[in-house]
Amino acid sequence: MIAAFLNWLQHGLGKGHEDTAQSWSEALLGSLNFWNLLEGTHLISLMLFAGTILVVDLRLLGVTFRKTKVSVISDAILPLTVFSFIFVMATGFGLLFSKPIFYYHTIWFRVKMVFLALALLNIMVFHGRVQATQGSWDADETPPTTARMSAAASLILWTLVILTGRFIPYNWYQCGKPQPDAINWLEECKTSDDGEVNMAGQHVKTTVAGAQQ
Repeated sequence: MIAAFLNWLQHGLGKGHEDTAQSWSEALLGSLNFWNLLEGTHLISLMLFAGTILVVDLRLLGVTFRKTKVSVISDAILPLTVFSFIFVMATGFGLLFSKPIFYYHTIWFRVKMVFLALALLNIMVFHGRVQATQGSWDADETPPTTARMSAAASLILWTLVILTGRFIPYNWYQCGKPQPDAINWLEECKTSDDGEVNMAGQHVKTTVAGAQQ
């Protein structure tokens, strides 16, 4: 069902009846200037977002701006964080829409989504629980352990999100190539157009509809 939906999203949505008609996804990917602008905006927004996160997390770790209240740092940085995050998500969805099938069958994208979910969960925990006691340690040069743990988790998780995102364009693991069975399973290669190829070079191709060839 998911494979069929992604196939429609990439090849069917918005497609006209002409022989040369393209779907919206195909048109986006084939638009050289707009796609490059989209990708460039995504990367620039990501750098701004990561930079603001870094400043706040280093203060929470007690590494930088130790004489400045945490609230002063976060109040100055938060608007930039929110602004850049909106652009990161919007452009990210645009990039995903341009090649949904490719991303769906890419292990790096799947791992990135796991780290992204954990990073967002960490933000919710920090603002919901840790920050509730900020009034008592706001001016401390070294915040309490819970705040430092949350900051460390933030730095690690967002770094992993960025790294796995940068690995996506590389074809180290790709459906249709000989690779371990575990990777084929994680990428759901049996339902991809390129099919599953194990380390012995044995090819088992399954169409989107699920019929083996």
